[in-house]
Amino acid sequence: MSTATAVGLRCRECGTEYADNPINVCEHDFAPLEVVYDYAGAKKLLTREQISKRAFNMWRYRELLPEQEPVSGFNTGGTPLYHAKHLGERIGGFKKLYVKFDGVCVPTLSFKDRVVAVSVARAKRFGFDTVGCASTGNLANSVAAQAAQAGLKSVILIPKSLERAKVVNTQVYGAKLIKVDGHYDDVNRLCAEIANDAKIGIVNVNLRAYYAEGSKTMGFEVAEQLGWKAPDNVVVCMAGGSLINKLNKAFKEFAQLELLEAEPHCRFWGAQATGCNPITDAIKRKSDLIKPVKEPNTIARSIAIGNPADGYFAARLCLDSGGGGDDVSDAEIVQGMRLLAETEGLFTETAGGVTVATFKKLAEAGRINPDETTVLCITGQGLKTMDALMEPGVLPEAPVIKPSLSAFKDLKIA
Repeated sequence: MSTATAVGLRCRECGTEYADNPINVCEHDFAPLEVVYDYAGAKKLLTREQISKRAFNMWRYRELLPEQEPVSGFNTGGTPLYHAKHLGERIGGFKKLYVKFDGVCVPTLSFKDRVVAVSVARAKRFGFDTVGCASTGNLANSVAAQAAQAGLKSVILIPKSLERAKVVNTQVYGAKLIKVDGHYDDVNRLCAEIANDAKIGIVNVNLRAYYAEGSKTMGFEVAEQLGWKAPDNVVVCMAGGSLINKLNKAFKEFAQLELLEAEPHCRFWGAQATGCNPITDAIKRKSDLIKPVKEPNTIARSIAIGNPADGYFAARLCLDSGGGGDDVSDAEIVQGMRLLAETEGLFTETAGGVTVATFKKLAEAGRINPDETTVLCITGQGLKTMDALMEPGVLPEAPVIKPSLSAFKDLKIA
């Protein structure tokens, strides 16, 4: 192994162990693999004092990542945790509400920069000269950008209906972009075939076990920013279901290394769009049985995954933690985007609108205690999905006036 504490891969279901290789499922039960670590070794290396001496980015927690030396995403992570006072007041009585805002994550303004930084480093170590992905937008942007940083070629496959802004934000880095006539699940199936047939490191297929570990760094940062404590509640949008699981793993790993002030007792709340809600549908049925959505239909395209790879684990986590989940309509998503912007001055993409609107729905139903610490995870920048706000009637038309003081006064603004 090239790192000090990562020791290989293990099946999440049967526990079969594997050496480092670009594989993502167990050969016995086809369950996902994940990276395992020598936590005793990590505990000696990763202390609060040591962490505090390092730059505030995702690599300050490198002993709990499968790669310690980045080849891209050198300053990725280190995003702000805002105390959302105005949003908490608007919802009603939430004085310990926080927003983790990955809309300013570099280089491409979404949390996907975290996972790509890990998987590109691993791809290079495995000897791939080309990386690729199946993407609904943010991952495409990040793979294209970080492949350029690492001196690798990139091949990106996307659904043909992807937002124009996300298409441009992929092509500008020189990636080979391919549009697929179908939904994300069609794109993902094709990428699985490509990963088996071609010598390409598909970050969310044959490199997925390593890729997913990058999500933990959002959880590590949240705990550190809260004074080495896990929050009582986390609300996060779900696509494939990986992020919410890795936030849980982050808090547990910090506890295992005795970095937290107390044992984590976090409730996880999953958020989805009603037009593509396979995980929240299972949660509301109090089941971990995922019923795939064959025809996703929502403006939140970046999380419109009808057959989520980690859906079972995400639903199980939400239920077992004492949390839950819900989904919201497209109209509520837009309202969520506007609510965060109007109260906290933070512009989120549609996926973040899902998170805010779902939190509002859960809070108004009395399901989240306003006296507890709650963190909303915002995963991307609103400039990527401006089309959701450009439909007629969504935002008010600005008045046009003559360039005179009297004309301004006639508006009766104040």
